[in-house]
Amino acid sequence: MTTNVQEMFGSLLLDKKIVASLTAMGFEEPSPIQEQTIPLVLEGSDVIGQAQTGTGKTAAFGIPVVQSITDHRHIQALIMTPTRELAIQVAEEIGKIGRTSKIKALPVYGGQPIDRQIAALRKGTQVVIGTPGRVMDHMRRRTIKAETVQMMVLDEADEMLDMGFREDIETILVKIPEEHQTLLFSATLSPEILDITKRFQKNPEFIKIVRKELTVPNI
Repeated sequence: MTTNVQEMFGSLLLDKKIVASLTAMGFEEPSPIQEQTIPLVLEGSDVIGQAQTGTGKTAAFGIPVVQSITDHRHIQALIMTPTRELAIQVAEEIGKIGRTSKIKALPVYGGQPIDRQIAALRKGTQVVIGTPGRVMDHMRRRTIKAETVQMMVLDEADEMLDMGFREDIETILVKIPEEHQTLLFSATLSPEILDITKRFQKNPEFIKIVRKELTVPNI
């Protein structure tokens, strides 16, 4: 396999194709959470990221997710979100990051016909972003095969627990292969979330982004 040519994006050394996508998306340099998270994820570490919306956390996990994909035939990353709106938003951003690398990101959620999602999954996708109930439904039908997943992301974990998804999340995490990475992002870290991190993460690195470091979009 030929190694991908790499290029600097701020302080980060990334696949040249990803840097081209980021430039096209208008990114000029990494935000604090991207700068701290991306090298750890690319090294293979589990991560707990405490950060609010607006910090650039989607790209903080989206960039290493895209860069880590080696097999285009199977789902390699599974991202869980509390709402379908967020699933769609994350899928769009990862789709843009992965466009030049030919990475497909598919959102799956309740309220949309499952047949349409099954047809899209059969066409081949590498990254699935979904709400816990619908992800479980696809796993039961074997339209999402847990055994090929190498990276698991829990986005807005506190919101998922507030919505009563804890049991679903744990059911999904138990099915993922032993050798995988788990990244968890949450605005707050309740005892319940810390319990999940203890059970399902291996020596996670902790990153906290405080309000003053938030990136403010140019108006």
